Order: sequence, then structure tokens, then C-alpha cells
Amino acid sequence: MSLTVPSRRDVLAGAAALAPSYALAAPRYDAVLWRGPGRAPVDAPAFDRLSAAIAAAPSAGRRPFRILVTRGLWDEQVVVDKPFVHLIGEDREGSVISHLAASGLTAPDGKRWGTFRTPTLFVRAPDFAARDLTIQNAFDGLAEMTKVGGLHSHDGAGPQAVALMLDKGSDRARFSGVDLLGYQDTLFPDAGSSLFERCLITGSYDFIFGAGRAYFERCEIRSRPRPADPVDGYIVAPSTPIDRPFGFVFRNCRLTKETGVRKGSVYLGRPWRPSSQFVDGRYGDPKYVGMSAFLDCWMDDHIAPAGWTEMWYTGKDGNPRTMLQPEEARFWQYRPSGPGAGPFPRGRWLTPAQARAMTRAKVLPDMA
Repeated sequence: MSLTVPSRRDVLAGAAALAPSYALAAPRYDAVLWRGPGRAPVDAPAFDRLSAAIAAAPSAGRRPFRILVTRGLWDEQVVVDKPFVHLIGEDREGSVISHLAASGLTAPDGKRWGTFRTPTLFVRAPDFAARDLTIQNAFDGLAEMTKVGGLHSHDGAGPQAVALMLDKGSDRARFSGVDLLGYQDTLFPDAGSSLFERCLITGSYDFIFGAGRAYFERCEIRSRPRPADPVDGYIVAPSTPIDRPFGFVFRNCRLTKETGVRKGSVYLGRPWRPSSQFVDGRYGDPKYVGMSAFLDCWMDDHIAPAGWTEMWYTGKDGNPRTMLQPEEARFWQYRPSGPGAGPFPRGRWLTPAQARAMTRAKVLPDMA
């Protein structure tokens, strides 16, 4: 029996037909991003910078502070430090929050950005939500890594360029119909709980990574090519603390590829073990034992037959190339389909009962 996989255009068209317009879905806005000319499309205070609109939100709000993001490229690095900030796009592909920063590039303070300073959007407060818009890091990783003398991934000051970071203070974050675009380290859910529905996430190396708890439902996870390397990438690099049962769970998602991504060249993931400072030195913290699961996901032929692979960390003996094997992490899959649904000998297979138990309510009990 052949399996017909709907295109992203079909999925978006269907969602648009079912969803009300932004004006009907949110009859009241508290702020609008607007540059003119003329009057803003809704009756709300207008701002020409997203950070200014967020600054107008109450510091201890208990109801959504709704900001309409109108069509346009809103180029700014933004920190959400107020609770209940909700961003609603006028157009999913046309309302774009963007910034260009990469680990190896020089920041305005004269220092290199470093990975953790690159995000276009930092969320540091609870109950954030975004829908029907795009968040991107505009750094062109493909162009950089293919040019002579460009930034490369083996260098800590390389092409890492985060679009969205869920930072300390974030919790119960929701994303619906959001495009998260980047190349390396695109999405960094490092804290709290988060839900992603009908989102598009693009990238190559470790482009969904971090220690947070995230549930992805009916999302498209699109891999991008890396012609300079024999491996086109790794989808996830979780650093889930061992005392937390869930990290990144994907259900009914589509793992797709851009033109140029080679067959069998992308691993589902690898275990990231960050270093911590101990009395006897700084080395990989054993409390980080990544967890990720792919449940009922369709996979194109770019997925590596092994499924999962190893990742290095700094050992207690100081060896920076100590390898953490996928068997030492918590990597799972259940009922994959499509041409990339290989044997995955390096992952663990869930039983039907285990897969049924890994529901949204179980992973995100505080968001059920």
C-alpha cells in the first residue's frame, strides 16, 4: 500500500481553511507592530520595535498581553521578560522576527557572540505564546561553511546561530503554526515546558537541542544540506537531566529534507552532555542523560539507518573527546514510516503500551 504524504502547502492550506482570521481569533490587541504609512490595522498602541511593545506589557500580568505582528521583517534581538506575552502574526511567512548573529562573528561589544548570545528571541518568562509567524536567525550557515576560511562546526566559535531560546524563567510556552528557521542550533528549548503544534523547524547540526521538556505535534522537521561535511546533520541533541523522565517528544511529525541532503546522512540525534564545575575540575556533568522519542513519524530517506549516534564531551580525566554513546542515553522510536524508517539498531523501540503512555498530557502535565 502506498503512502501519500501531504505537502507543506497542503497542510498550511488546510489549516488556513479551518482557522479564523487573526482579527476574529483575537478581538482585542494590546499592542501592534506597525511602521505605517497610515493607521495600524487594529485599534491598539502602535510600536515600531517588538522590544518596545514587550516593555509595555505588565510585569506581573495574569492575562494574555496580545501583540499583533504585522507583515514585515522585524529585525531585532528580543528578550521576552514579561509573563503572558502572546505574539500573533498577521501572516505566517510574511510576519518575520529576525536577527543575524553567529557564534564566531563579532558582536557589538567587540567579543565573539558565542552560541548562547546568538538567539533572535529569548523567552525568560512563563506563559509565552506565538502563532502564525516566523522566527529566524538570518545567518547564512550554508554560504559560510562552503566558503574558504569560513566558520566550521568543529570550532567552538563557529556557525552556531540560534533562532529561539527558551531560557531560564520560561515555562508553559506554546507555539502554533510558527516557522523556526536557522541552520545550526536553530531551536534551544533549554528550560521549562513547551508545546509546538504545526510548526516548521529547519536546520542541520543539532538544530533542536537543550535541557527543556518539549512536545512536538504534527510539525515538519526539515533538514538542510552541508556539502562541506560527510554527515549532513543531527536533528536533536538533548541534554535532559536524569531526574526528568521526558525531554523532546515528537508525535505525528514529518522529517523532511531540502534538495541536496544526501540519503542516509542525517541522524535522529546524539546525546549532549554539557560540562559543570566540580571541586575536582570542570568536565561533562553525568546528570545530563538526554531523552528524545519519535512516535508515529514519517521520515524521508535522509535519515541514517543507524538512527542515533554518539557525541563527545569532556571526561573527568580531562579528555575532551570522551564519547557518550546513544545506548547510554534515553533515545526511543515507535512505528516510524516512510523511506527513512530504517532498522535503527542504536535506538530503543517502545512497545505499544509505552508509546500510548507518552501522551501530551503525560509529557506536559502543566499544559494539559
